[in-house]
Amino acid sequence: MAMLSSKAESFESIDVVILAENRLVREALTRFLQKEDIRVIATCSLGSNTMKQIADAKPHVLILDPTGLLTSYAQAILGAIKAVPGLKVVLIGMEADEITFLRLVRTGIVGYLLKDASVTDVAAAVRAVCEGKAVCPPQLCRALFDWLAHQELPISNVNGKLQLALTRREMQILQIIGCGCTNKEIALQLNLSEQTVKNHVHRVLHKLGAANRLKALELFHVRGLGGNAVALEGPADPDTSNVIVKRPHPANLYRN
Repeated sequence: MAMLSSKAESFESIDVVILAENRLVREALTRFLQKEDIRVIATCSLGSNTMKQIADAKPHVLILDPTGLLTSYAQAILGAIKAVPGLKVVLIGMEADEITFLRLVRTGIVGYLLKDASVTDVAAAVRAVCEGKAVCPPQLCRALFDWLAHQELPISNVNGKLQLALTRREMQILQIIGCGCTNKEIALQLNLSEQTVKNHVHRVLHKLGAANRLKALELFHVRGLGGNAVALEGPADPDTSNVIVKRPHPANLYRN
């Protein structure tokens, strides 16, 4: 677990809310953290009343254990940070996937712990983020450096140029590509032929000057062109830019 320094903050006591679907996880974390003098003031699962519970509790740290589709939790993170100014969000039990990691960093998280993290790691992460640090697995630090390097590229008005270059359909398809879907899966969701999707993908890569899908996504998402579109399971609406897609399959991102 690597600690990335930032502006330090001081807390006389640390108040925590645990958001997890698994009751055993909530109870086990609560017992352990309280032994570490970290006060768990509320626990909950994701539901219609979750944001109100977090806003009423006003914790210093939200510990979030996502299950199922991450997009619902991305909404929860954005809502919680908006509801509680200064809130630190720590995710636990995560995969070492660069695309997912960077996407969640952009929502405002400051702690990211992998599936092999211990409860001791969780307590250390809570204390670290309250001291103004960020917690990041060493194997994902390179992704952050690469992200920053891309931000510094001296390309004038790149956002506007790319947005003008891509059609609405091409932007829609690129969003679905971000979840690792194959051309066949995209075709099924958008009710298009596989060849039509292939042609769209080829044009997207050509317009962005990208060698493969992953490089195209770096330009599209890392530079903020993807906006806050949220992906959920179900059919896509071909008349909107917000697409509804399944859980990512990162291996498909290296296709061209």
